[in-house]
Amino acid sequence: MSLPSNLNPDEASPPWLNKGDNSWQLTAATLVGLQSVPGLVILYGSIVKKKWAVNSAFMALYAFAAVLVCWVGWGYRMSFGDKFIHFLGMPNVSLDAQYLIEQAFLGYLPNATMIYFQFVFAAITLILVAGALLGRMNFLAWMLFVPLWLTFSYTITAYSIWCPEGWLSKKGIIDYSGGYVIHLSSGVAGFTAAYWVGPRTTKDKERFPPNNILLMLAGAGLLWMGWTGFNGGDPYTVSTDASLAVLNTHVCTATSLLTWLMLDIIFFGKPSVIGATQGMITGLVCITPAAGVVQGWAAILMGMMSGSIPWYTMMVLHKKIGFLKQVDDTMAVFHTHAVAGSLGGILTGLFAVPKLNRLFYLVDNWQHYIGFFYGLHTGHTTAGFRQLGIQLLGIVFVVLLNIFTTSVICLLIRLIIPLRLAEDELQTGDDAIHGEEAYALWGDGEKYESKLNSIYEEFPPPSKGGE
Repeated sequence: MSLPSNLNPDEASPPWLNKGDNSWQLTAATLVGLQSVPGLVILYGSIVKKKWAVNSAFMALYAFAAVLVCWVGWGYRMSFGDKFIHFLGMPNVSLDAQYLIEQAFLGYLPNATMIYFQFVFAAITLILVAGALLGRMNFLAWMLFVPLWLTFSYTITAYSIWCPEGWLSKKGIIDYSGGYVIHLSSGVAGFTAAYWVGPRTTKDKERFPPNNILLMLAGAGLLWMGWTGFNGGDPYTVSTDASLAVLNTHVCTATSLLTWLMLDIIFFGKPSVIGATQGMITGLVCITPAAGVVQGWAAILMGMMSGSIPWYTMMVLHKKIGFLKQVDDTMAVFHTHAVAGSLGGILTGLFAVPKLNRLFYLVDNWQHYIGFFYGLHTGHTTAGFRQLGIQLLGIVFVVLLNIFTTSVICLLIRLIIPLRLAEDELQTGDDAIHGEEAYALWGDGEKYESKLNSIYEEFPPPSKGGE
């Protein structure tokens, strides 16, 4: 059977390249990129106080650009390249054209596609870390933090868990799309960095109203819809498992949002829009490590738990535990990402279906990738216990690594430049830091009289005596 001419292999489309897979991977990567730019740029710029809108949005935009340069310079090879040590790849550039058009380590894709796809995940991780630091971190310190944390924290976690040569990958940890590598990492790192940077001003902590809730919802919507690529792109192929992952993602997220909303109504009497957004985020985070390896009913159960357990830790425990109250985590990334990411990792260890794992990992060994409940059901109890143990080991590893590396990075930066803005900058916000403000509203920064003058200056003054 002859193929259509546009599907015949040639020099630009070698036999190993699948055009459908490659086009979906580029699309999925762009969807994930849109979660950050403009998604989180809009969300951060809208959910904070007006005087921090520009600074918060620009922290996200800067991180996106800085990560890409570091990623092609050395980060990708450290995360997915040749083995350097058992938890890290050899640093190397990813800019040579011959390397970029060669087959990637997995799938029917060129290296250029894989580098782009993995970059947007690395970028959003740093932007999520920024969420804990909004409203007081020195922007110059943030400029140093981004490349350092990417180099000495993210690459280690990504290599250990996602690279086929990584030590946790070889043990059989299940992290479908970043519950550990992205969300648990960013939640712990953000909370740790918030501790070292210090809190916002007392006035900002006591009252920090969003400057535009409608725009906040627009950013949240981009985040939610972009998760189609976030979880749907991780099989690296247009497979049935990718379709399952996409549906599970949205089912869990919707369930989590509704659960959080109901709890807000029951205990606080009002359906909070910001609360519903937090519930949406915890649902997205919780399903991420499990997206393509659990049943639809498990996705609903995970949504119910991700909408209630992080709600409890944020609304109840946070107010009772002194250390949690002491650390000023602006966007509550500890609860929405560290707690929800850990919850997702554990529930993956309970609900992972062996058959679905075989579709994703393309392995036949039943001793790996089997959820605890399915281990009990099939008589492979030891294997189920082992999987749950590996999931817990991954949590311990990511938590300890990020507490240590983030602390060291913050302390090193503090030797060079203050981590926290000066008091006068904290009082003023965007104008003091960037010389720019988010909204040029009528009368802002000008006297009432001068504004009137500018309105009428085009008309001549009335003449005297009726002349």
